[in-house]
Amino acid sequence: MNPTTRRTFLKQSTTLAVGAAAFHIAPGLRAQSANEKFTLGIIGPGGMGTTLLKSFTRFDDVNIASVSDVDANRLAAAVKNVETLKGKTPKAEKDFRRILEDKSVDAVVIATPNHHHALPALMAIRRGIHVYLEKPLTHTIHESRQLRDEAKRYGVVTQMGQHGHSNEGCRRLCEYIWAGAIGQVREVHCWAAVCDGLPDAEHSPPLPVPEGLDWDTWIGPAPFRNFHADLHPHGWHLWHDFGNGSVGNWGCHLIDPAYWALKLGAPEAVEVEDICGGGKGVWPIRTRIRWDFPAREGMDPVKVYFYDGIAPGVPYNEETVSKRWRFVAKREWQNLPPLVVELEKKYKRNFGRGGSLLVGTKGIMTIGEFGDGCRMVPEEAQRAFPVPDKVLPRVKGTHQEDFFRACRGGAPACANFEYSAPLAEIVLLGNIAILAGLKRRVEWDSAAMRCTNLPELDRYLKQPSREGWSI
Repeated sequence: MNPTTRRTFLKQSTTLAVGAAAFHIAPGLRAQSANEKFTLGIIGPGGMGTTLLKSFTRFDDVNIASVSDVDANRLAAAVKNVETLKGKTPKAEKDFRRILEDKSVDAVVIATPNHHHALPALMAIRRGIHVYLEKPLTHTIHESRQLRDEAKRYGVVTQMGQHGHSNEGCRRLCEYIWAGAIGQVREVHCWAAVCDGLPDAEHSPPLPVPEGLDWDTWIGPAPFRNFHADLHPHGWHLWHDFGNGSVGNWGCHLIDPAYWALKLGAPEAVEVEDICGGGKGVWPIRTRIRWDFPAREGMDPVKVYFYDGIAPGVPYNEETVSKRWRFVAKREWQNLPPLVVELEKKYKRNFGRGGSLLVGTKGIMTIGEFGDGCRMVPEEAQRAFPVPDKVLPRVKGTHQEDFFRACRGGAPACANFEYSAPLAEIVLLGNIAILAGLKRRVEWDSAAMRCTNLPELDRYLKQPSREGWSI
């Protein structure tokens, strides 16, 4: 007897209403054969979604059936992109729920603002639809755990959009660390020369909602506020209600290689050691966050640091207004790890505007912001250490191809929610530490999902949704 495909199973099932009503789909019902056309819906095709749309249209066996965006201009641009790249006009929906009601859809790509990640992802999971979801997975820790647990329950294929995880460098780093190349690693320094925060809580005045923008739906589960230019299309990263600041935007990329290589698991504490700006609903313009991880699997305790701030390339000595920010850049907002500055000077080497340094008892390794350029420091140490065996499987092609292979019954996607949700939780704990305030150590009980010494912070782990937008 031929196994039932997910699509056939859905057609034989009761029609689903949008919302909490859901059914359980057995894991064996989702896989498709390699010669069956794959139908994809894209939710949030502007911004990073545009990049993903172009990535997914390159696959001949993928049919992009529908796109959804609350901004009519972005929606029209997405339709035109699909027409140009695939020669076919997709359905255009302002309401993402219409995509999820389409029983022909096998998978969705979700690249909305962070506060809109969890709801469409969870609704898709409950309908047996595979999910490719942008980082940092969700807006809150509770949402990340819920997505991980329900994805496992319903047996769907998942992938977080930390595309560097599919790169060769991440795997090489693991193999060098596990071979003892730099001994016991006790410090990791991650940096992002970006700024997804503000020096203060001031923002531009309320404006009329632009024509074609469904503002109420854009707000979705977040507390309602009037439209202003600092929110759409990109500034939402800066605001507590909608984004997760620089650590949310970059933490999953930068911490991931060390998370994997050092088998980090959950931290026992997190603390903000330095902060500039922010407050009253906006994330800071500069931070240094430290997570403390206990000993695990024969590895010593390790401290992981994240630094963010204005890129070094900004000419601070003159009044230069960034195209992205409304304020005049200041030198004190620059924020790179002192060790990076020292090593760049010592070895005449540029480590880039984002990356990680792993400091061991026998040496140092560096890796780029997207899991590339894994090397020991100095270069002589790299040449002297025997190249370790390749013990990890390699991803053939792109991060998106890895997702589709899993959808067709292959090995689980490399950044599936079982792997990526705990990583996202580390990053989101950085937000909790920022909300706690400067030099307030937050002790973390992962199993119980609570801040043991500062229970007043627990309210940030799960936030209420606006009426009509509950998960």
